[in-house]
Amino acid sequence: MDVNTTTTDLPEYGAAPTRVLVAEDDEKTRAALVILLQRHGFDVTVANDGQAALEVLVGENPPHIALLDWEMPHLDGLHVCRAVRTLPKSYYRYTYVVMVTARDQTNDVLAAFAAGVDDFLSKPVDAAQLLARLRCGERVVNLEERCQQRIADLEKALDEVRQLKRLLPICMYCKKVRDDGDYWQEIDAYIHAQTGTDFSHGICPTCMALALKRELLDDPVARAEWKNE
Repeated sequence: MDVNTTTTDLPEYGAAPTRVLVAEDDEKTRAALVILLQRHGFDVTVANDGQAALEVLVGENPPHIALLDWEMPHLDGLHVCRAVRTLPKSYYRYTYVVMVTARDQTNDVLAAFAAGVDDFLSKPVDAAQLLARLRCGERVVNLEERCQQRIADLEKALDEVRQLKRLLPICMYCKKVRDDGDYWQEIDAYIHAQTGTDFSHGICPTCMALALKRELLDDPVARAEWKNE
C-alpha cells in the first residue's frame, strides 16, 4: 500500500499526543504509516498481526485510536474489533477503530461497521484523508472521556446522597455527628465534608421569639415591666 505523504499539517488537540495503534502485517505499509503519523504528532504503537493487536487493545491503558488492517495473520481486523467491543465497558477505555483494507465492496463496509468499527478506509490510503479521520477520532475519544468523567462525578454525588439518607449517629445533647472514623463533628462540618455544601445560618421566628424572651428575662428592668404587663 502506498501512502501519499504530500499533505499539510493539521492542528493537534491537547498537549499530550494521541496514541495510535497501527496493526498492519505488510512491513512497508506499516513503516510508511508510522512515519506519517509520527510526523504529525501521534504516539504510535505497532502490531504485525491480529493477535498482537488484540493484546495491545485489551491491555492496560490501550491506545486512543486503532488502525486495523482487515487481512492479518492469526486474527483478522474484524475479529479484533469484535473482541474489543464485547469486553465489559468497565474493563477497557473506548478505542476509536478505523478499518484500513483493500476491500471496498458495500458488503465489506457493512460487515466492518457491524463488527464495531468507527470508520472505514480503502487502500491505497490518502494521507490527508487518513489524518482528517484521525482528528475526527480524537474528538470522539475526547468526548467519550468527558462523558465518562461526568458519569463518574454523578455516581459519586449520588453515593454521597445515599450516604446522607442513611441513619446518622447524632448526639442527643450537642447534635454533633459521628463519622465512619468514630470522630464527632458539627453537623454542618460533616455535611460539608461529605457533599461540599455550606450552610448560611439564620434564625427562625420561633427561636427569635424565645431569644427575645430570654433577653427580657435577663434584664431586671425589662423583666419587671414585662411582669407588670
